[in-house]
Amino acid sequence: MTDLGKFREMSDTELEQALREAKQDLWSARFALSTRQLNDTSTIPQTRHRIARIMTVQRERLTPRAAQAGRKSA
Repeated sequence: MTDLGKFREMSDTELEQALREAKQDLWSARFALSTRQLNDTSTIPQTRHRIARIMTVQRERLTPRAAQAGRKSA
């Protein structure tokens, strides 16, 4: 589930859960790397990209709301 389109189809709560899981995966990978138990080091940048994609979708959803709220109050 790394495609940006799939993240856009998720609800806000699903995105928050996916972000929590991705951050936990990143922490686990970094811990495994530090203890020399991580065999595939490419998982760290892949997880960072997944986190960035999730946060991008969350930001996209917040931006229109902020713009609409500004127009209503003006």
